[in-house]
Amino acid sequence: MEEHIPVLLKEVIDGLNIKPSGIYLDLTVGRGGHSSEILSRLTTGRLIALDQDEEAIIASTKRLEKISNNFKIIRSNFSLLDEVLNSEGVKEVDGILMDLGVSSPQFDKSERGFSYNNDARLDMRMDQRQSLTAYQIVNTYSLQDLDKILREYGEEKYSYSIAKNIIKAREIAPIETTFQLVEIIKKSKPMKELKKVGHPAKQAFQALRIAVNDELNVLIKALHSALDHLKPGGRLAVITFHSGEDRIVKNIFKEAAVNVGNRIDGPNIIKEKEFDLINHKPITASEAELERNHRSASAKLRIIAKKERGQQS
Repeated sequence: MEEHIPVLLKEVIDGLNIKPSGIYLDLTVGRGGHSSEILSRLTTGRLIALDQDEEAIIASTKRLEKISNNFKIIRSNFSLLDEVLNSEGVKEVDGILMDLGVSSPQFDKSERGFSYNNDARLDMRMDQRQSLTAYQIVNTYSLQDLDKILREYGEEKYSYSIAKNIIKAREIAPIETTFQLVEIIKKSKPMKELKKVGHPAKQAFQALRIAVNDELNVLIKALHSALDHLKPGGRLAVITFHSGEDRIVKNIFKEAAVNVGNRIDGPNIIKEKEFDLINHKPITASEAELERNHRSASAKLRIIAKKERGQQS
């Protein structure tokens, strides 16, 4: 297995503006790449980390234990952030990180069924305790629902053709594996598409993963909760890998930080926003990082800060 490389590491750490005595949340601990850097900067501070994946928790615990004991990892979906913090007796925190998408080890472990490069049973669950899998979606969802998932979550140009061919194939026998699905996707696209750079199944697999894990709805809920739990001066950093995710983050951040007025009513009716955007345009990987880690190519980092008391007019 290739070494896990955290994406935009320096940019995230700089953006969180870490205080040694602060409380920080990593809502997607993965293999602990970002968390280990946060923890190494804490003295009397505390790190609380979440993940749905038991294997990720075991791996990251071993890594973080080598740095200090000022951390706790909880197995939970980050949409349950309110409940997690309540159980820990924490109301507000100094910084929160959300690194979205599937961690490299989940892609690399073929039996998890995330990858179109390895043959495995269709699965794609981030939390193995969950019942819904990619197998169920592919083999039971209607033509309309499959088309919608592929089009909206994967921005797949040939969504209807793929959905139609999935229905045809499963009438003969269930679609069991990733490679069976890849073959259906390939047959659904014209030769000019198959000749393009990149794997022809990438967008469809991304769409199914998002649907299996209800990622976009979970993200919306988690973002609002995260903003509610920031201390004055606290920061929220979010890394996305998909245009739909980035659009959600951009819009929620804009709603929280950007004043919108009009020329007729004037500025008096405008309520001052509680947050500031740290970067107005997303931060992306440097050329050096792109060379080291090809998975950083689609990463976008957005950071928002809650205004200090006295900043708001």
